[in-house]
Amino acid sequence: MKANLSRVLRRGVLAAAMSAAFASSAFALPQFTFDPSASTGSFTGAQVTADNVIVSNYSTVRLNEATGSFSESGFLSVQNFQLGGSIVNTPDLNNTYGLYIEFSGTGSQTPGDPSTVGTFGSFDSLEYTLYGFTGAATFGFDGSNNPTISGADDAVALATGSLIEGNVFTTPTGEPFTPGATAIVTFTPLPSESGFFVDPKIFANAFASFVNTSSQVTAIDGGFTITQGGGAFNLTPIPEPQTYALMLAGLAAMGFVVRRRSGT
Repeated sequence: MKANLSRVLRRGVLAAAMSAAFASSAFALPQFTFDPSASTGSFTGAQVTADNVIVSNYSTVRLNEATGSFSESGFLSVQNFQLGGSIVNTPDLNNTYGLYIEFSGTGSQTPGDPSTVGTFGSFDSLEYTLYGFTGAATFGFDGSNNPTISGADDAVALATGSLIEGNVFTTPTGEPFTPGATAIVTFTPLPSESGFFVDPKIFANAFASFVNTSSQVTAIDGGFTITQGGGAFNLTPIPEPQTYALMLAGLAAMGFVVRRRSGT
């Protein structure tokens, strides 16, 4: 049991530590610049420089409470950009063009009913694609509780990525509960979309964090759905040596906190 717990903590703490490190006032989030008009797609919009992307989560989680295994799929609709903690004025976003991420993943967490007991675990896989499209899209669910999107028929793939490290957790806050996740993923712009990614041209990875309220969660047979859940992700170029030092410091601090909370 302790070996399994240690494995989960090693994989899960890294994502939380790196997110905490980049959120620290000691290190400003790296900036990036997008140019929608330079994409190969038909959508247009003014350049935007930001350091954080605010998304709205529409996803379905299929959960086996007895074993703790889960699968997840859905869409992350880009709602806003931030720079230095303030919303960037982007009147073209969700007007002349829109952005969304389609993703799917699998993993495992501690067994149990998340509405009555807190759970934690990690991703085993996570794949995603960033798309751009004309106008605005509508997100929802079909009759089988699968996430859906409409209004983005001309979507063009801009970038792809997959899991480096990631963790998940749930907190029993009443009916049904509060789920959350953090992840570090690769971020690879498609060569055909080099014009969209103005600066930097080469990214190392992306850091994503999601915390939802119980009002955004609906229990379904064999899992739950998340509607308009809260989330954000940051893009970063290849880190400099001092960045690695900061992330390692954050990792050590988070490891100490987790050890105290777990009692191991």
